[in-house]
Amino acid sequence: MSYAFGIIGCGSIAGVHAEAIRGIEGTRIVGVASRSQERARAFGESIGCSWSTDYRELLQNRDIDIICLTTGSGSHYAIGMDVLNAGKHLLVEKPIAMTSQEADALISLAAEKGLKLSVVSQSRFIPHHQIVHDVVQSGKIGRLLLIEVFRPFFRTQAYYDSADWRGTLAEDGGALMNQGIHSIDLLQWIAGKPKKVIGRIATMTHNMEAEDMGLAMLTMENEAFATIMCSTSIRPGFTPSLNFYGESGTIKIEGPKITHWTVPNAPLPQFPEDRKVGGGSTDPSNINSDYHRFQIEDVIASIKENRRPLVTGEDGRNAVKLIEYIYQSSAKNGLSLAFSVTD
Repeated sequence: MSYAFGIIGCGSIAGVHAEAIRGIEGTRIVGVASRSQERARAFGESIGCSWSTDYRELLQNRDIDIICLTTGSGSHYAIGMDVLNAGKHLLVEKPIAMTSQEADALISLAAEKGLKLSVVSQSRFIPHHQIVHDVVQSGKIGRLLLIEVFRPFFRTQAYYDSADWRGTLAEDGGALMNQGIHSIDLLQWIAGKPKKVIGRIATMTHNMEAEDMGLAMLTMENEAFATIMCSTSIRPGFTPSLNFYGESGTIKIEGPKITHWTVPNAPLPQFPEDRKVGGGSTDPSNINSDYHRFQIEDVIASIKENRRPLVTGEDGRNAVKLIEYIYQSSAKNGLSLAFSVTD
C-alpha cells in the first residue's frame, strides 16, 4: 500500500520533511500549502507537486493520508484540529501546541477520530539515544543520581527580527519551548517524569517577549535530580549535551556522539555509520533528514499495524507541560512546584 502526504508550511523544516518522505518507498507528496504564494509555488515546483495558499484545499483532497504540519508553533493547534477533523493522520513539528490544554484537545480529537497523532521528536531515533534509553531503563548504570540537560545555543537579534512572530510567547516560545524541547522530551523518555520543579527564566540579550535563558532543577519520580539549561544567548553557540550519572556508571552524550561510557560489563556499542545529525546550535536549518525519515516510517508502520506511534501526542504534551511548570515556578520566584501531567 502506498501513502500520500501533504505538507502544510513551506519553510526550511518543510524541506527536511519532503526529503525524508521522498526517501521512503511507497510514498508520494501530493501537495503543499503556505500562506505565502511565493513560498508555496517555489516549494511545490521544486518537488513536483501541487501547491496552494490555503491549507484547507489539501484537507479536501481525499488522496492524502497523512499531513506533516510544519508551520509556526502558534498555529499548530488550530491547523492540527482542522487536519484531524478532515480525517487525516497528523505528524506535527514540535511543540505539539503552545499549551498543554491545546495539546489535550488534539489528543482527544485524534482518539475520537481513530487517527494517528505523532509529534516530531527525531532525536529519539538517533541510535546513540536509543542505546542510552535502553541502558538507563534496564538499570545497567544503577540508580540514577543526576541528569544534566545543556543546550547552549546562539541566535542573533536579526533572527528574531526576521518575522513578527519570532520570540513571542503566543506564536513561538523562547529557548525552552523552541530550542530546548527536544532535550526535555529525551529527558522524560529516558529518565521518567519529574515530581518537583524549580524554574527560572530571563530575557538577557535579546529584544523579545520570550526567554532567551531558561533553567530548571527537577526532582524526578525516582528521586534523581535533573538540571536543565537552555539558551539562545551563548556565543558562538555550542553542541548540546545530555548526561546521565548513576550509582554504577555514567553516560555522557554530546550532540550525536557518546563521549563517555562507564557501564559495568557493557562495552560502548559500535555503530556502522556516523550520520551528520546537525544540532542547530548556531544554524536552525542545519538538520539531517534521516531521523525525520525514521520517524515518518514509524508513523506509517503505526497505521499499517494499528498501533500507537513511538512518539505520541501524550509525549508531546508532557514536554510542553514541564515547560509550563518551569514558567510557573519562575513567575513565583523559583518556588518548588509539585508536577502533574493531569492538573
